[in-house]
Amino acid sequence: MFKRTPLSLAVAALLVLPAAAIAEIEVSGYAKNETAFHIQDGQRTGQAATALDTTTDDVGDVMKFENSVRLFVNGDVGEESSFHADLNMIYDSKGVNADYKGHRSFTQNDWIREIYLDTTAAAWDFRIGKQQEVWGTADGIKLLDIINPTDFRELNQNTMEDSRIPIFMVKGETDVGENGNFQFIVSQAEENKIPGLNSNGDTGHPFLMKGVDTITGPVNGFLNIAPAMGAVSNSFHNFATAGSFTGGGANAAGLVPFSSLSVDGFAAQNWNVTFAGALPLLAGTGTPALSSGSTANPLAGGPGTYSGNELLNTFANDTASVGANSNAYTTNLTNVTTPSTVVWSPASATSAFEYMPSATFTTFNTFAGNQGTGGTIAGLSTRYVRDYPDSFEPNAGFRFRNSTDTGLNYSVNYFYHYDSNPSVDLSYHDAVTGQKLTSQIRAAGGGGMPTGAVISRDSATLNAFSSASVVLTDGTNFYGAVNPMTGATGDATHAGNAVELRFTERLNRVNSLGTSFDYAFDTAAAPVVIRGEFLYDKDTKQPVVDKRLLAIGDLEGSLTMQDADMFKYVLGIDVSVMTNLMISGQFIQFRNLNYIDTDRSCTTQFGSTIDCSKYTADFATLHLTNGLNQAEKNKEFYSLFFSKPFGESQLGRWNNITIYEEGGGWWNRFDVEYSFSDQLVGTAELNTYWGDENTTFGQFQESSSIQLGVKYLFE
Repeated sequence: MFKRTPLSLAVAALLVLPAAAIAEIEVSGYAKNETAFHIQDGQRTGQAATALDTTTDDVGDVMKFENSVRLFVNGDVGEESSFHADLNMIYDSKGVNADYKGHRSFTQNDWIREIYLDTTAAAWDFRIGKQQEVWGTADGIKLLDIINPTDFRELNQNTMEDSRIPIFMVKGETDVGENGNFQFIVSQAEENKIPGLNSNGDTGHPFLMKGVDTITGPVNGFLNIAPAMGAVSNSFHNFATAGSFTGGGANAAGLVPFSSLSVDGFAAQNWNVTFAGALPLLAGTGTPALSSGSTANPLAGGPGTYSGNELLNTFANDTASVGANSNAYTTNLTNVTTPSTVVWSPASATSAFEYMPSATFTTFNTFAGNQGTGGTIAGLSTRYVRDYPDSFEPNAGFRFRNSTDTGLNYSVNYFYHYDSNPSVDLSYHDAVTGQKLTSQIRAAGGGGMPTGAVISRDSATLNAFSSASVVLTDGTNFYGAVNPMTGATGDATHAGNAVELRFTERLNRVNSLGTSFDYAFDTAAAPVVIRGEFLYDKDTKQPVVDKRLLAIGDLEGSLTMQDADMFKYVLGIDVSVMTNLMISGQFIQFRNLNYIDTDRSCTTQFGSTIDCSKYTADFATLHLTNGLNQAEKNKEFYSLFFSKPFGESQLGRWNNITIYEEGGGWWNRFDVEYSFSDQLVGTAELNTYWGDENTTFGQFQESSSIQLGVKYLFE
């Protein structure tokens, strides 16, 4: 829907008022079809519906079937002004959902892409309305081009003009001296459109990044893993009701409480499953029996010896054992390739429980939610919300551009704006009242219950397993299937309220200071242009992973967005050879000035050594399957671009851009366009991705495609 901010309403009013004065209207446009096909077999990120789903795309499968009609409407308004509108009717039958099939506001599929009024006053030229403004000119990447957000539905494959999202703004500019120009902009805040960064996850989208899949993916996304863990925690609570959360040491039945037992302590050893009447007992070598508290056998195989990771997988996924509380192999809780093939390896984690080997059953009791007076348990839930500016909080900035007598062109830019890249913060809330809860890490007290002092998240004591547990409180009451302070069930103080893990997407304010230059000169071989763009961003957000906190189950503290200043630049050289072959090379570097890299290791309850580092993660690629990939401190890209007209009267043109990223990722786009007549234009495009699958480009190898198009122009 149209955002009814004061800025956009004021702009709309200015556009409507002069409508009656439009003397003449000219309409032109085109109708276009673009059809793309997969050229790689394989399963794309986020494509699987369950942890055991092996669904793939095959070579020749249709990725895109998009038909559109574009209308450009232009007219004069009085003697000093003109009017422009860009209307877009578009539908892609292969879009993964309604957001990608047809219209969606403030995307490249918006019905009204542009609508603005050009006018003059005094020595100023003004453009008022929904529009695009380009500050940067780098090939294949945006640096100074920060005024308009970007629609990443096709990653970088679309032209900048098509992927750039027009927004409402007021732009004014005036000449300064003989060669200078000063421009100011006041614009609405709008975010980049990133597939999967929403509550439904856009399952099946061909350009889902691994980092986004880690947030909202159906299998690997914490938005779905967390409630699945809550359900499994309900199962553990049911299996531990025979005194497991009460008292210190062994209870009256001689059973050791689960409260101080960790996931690794449970999964890394073998257990004998026996029965005391109808009650299964789990006993490890040298360890008193642990009661499941269930009157039904949780194992299809009956009494016998089972590995702990096999039992963990059973409790997590076996519908016959745990019924409604089963994850049923939907999300990536345990490391399985088949239901009978289970791996437990916290040192090289690829599943949720493996990343949390030091999480105690008291922590999972917190996830289980409050049992309440009715005896039913409401498990951990999740919610994805957007907290965006909705009042008059516009972006604003200026650009000064000038040329020297020697031929040097340069600019200075400043933009105070909401970062168009959203950040996602995690926080716990009361699922009923919405009150924000406080996470506490508590040391074990008597019998392993967390009655001791609160442990700081920065405490070095967490490097070794210390029966530390994560509990949640509203300042007075504790949450969980059992009150972690008393061991009592049915804690009436919060009347059965469960816990909600909230994912809040928001934009944050950034100060961006940039400059650019270009200089052309002739050599004996060819004309040459050297150019550069430089950008300093203050107070952007970087994803930070703390594996030590993740190991104990502190989800809120382990995945955070923290401030970082960034310095980015592009250096390029353009050369024209062979009359009309343009060659352009670029060196691109992103420097994180607040990079985090703290190397630590931890020891689990069973003695395993695991990675407990804290570091800046790579937002594009961090994933459960790659150890939550760490970012480069100084990420480098190299690009090479060729462009040449061809054919009779040069009616055609081909272009090829290749980008290599540090870490081993590659992208190559070859496109060609040919005008068969004044009205009919044919296009073809080949996009190929390859290299390390944990790089920005390499992860999209299975989304490589060939696209054919035809466009009919009319006036």
